[in-house]
Amino acid sequence: MYTETQTWYSPSIGHDMTIKVYGHYGKPLLVFPCAGGSNHEFEDFGMLDIVRDDVEAGRVKIFCVDSLDNESLLKTDGHMGDNVYRHQAYDNYIVNEVVPFIREHCHTGDRIALTGNSMGAYHCVNFILKHPDCFDACIALAGVYDLRRVVGDYWDDNVYYNSPVDYLPGLNDEWFLEKLRDTRIIICTGQGAWECPDDTRRMKDLLESKGIPAWVDLWGYDVNHDWPWWKIMLPHFLPYILY
Repeated sequence: MYTETQTWYSPSIGHDMTIKVYGHYGKPLLVFPCAGGSNHEFEDFGMLDIVRDDVEAGRVKIFCVDSLDNESLLKTDGHMGDNVYRHQAYDNYIVNEVVPFIREHCHTGDRIALTGNSMGAYHCVNFILKHPDCFDACIALAGVYDLRRVVGDYWDDNVYYNSPVDYLPGLNDEWFLEKLRDTRIIICTGQGAWECPDDTRRMKDLLESKGIPAWVDLWGYDVNHDWPWWKIMLPHFLPYILY
């Protein structure tokens, strides 16, 4: 399998960020790591092996980025307002640096698919809802979509505009809605230990209320918040965004 690692100084973030690429051809799939994770997490935890056939067959080309969560949404010291605001740097990095890199790498201007587990699932949903001009599909596994579960009681505009269950009800801009209705959104979670199915149920209701098609799937009470289940979920859903 073709593998490439690229590191550059990100003007959006203010330090080096690394991205790993797997495969020569196929639908570009941007992978967000779990909370505070890195670009090599997808490979380290065996997720790459699960989708290896699709990569080697040229059906999907994978791009794995670093997280900035420990400097932003998950940072526990300093002022929470500053920490949440720091997420905007990550938003700028993904949209203004990573998206152009992927498009140039794939020689296409097409929109990009997203996937991630846990905190990575939150990023998938948040990014596709905010930037449907850049992204056209997502597979979000075991995420939370109420940002207050992450940042606690702190509240400001930056929390609101990065908390899907809060800003989606007020999303009435037809440009966004038309773009989002032309996407393939998959949100899945288990109902076992450490899962948060309530957020997934809320997302289902909100997406339906906006006429945004989505496959929202609740798995069983034996399905825990852990890698062995995510290794089952990803190949189950991946064909839906590739064909």
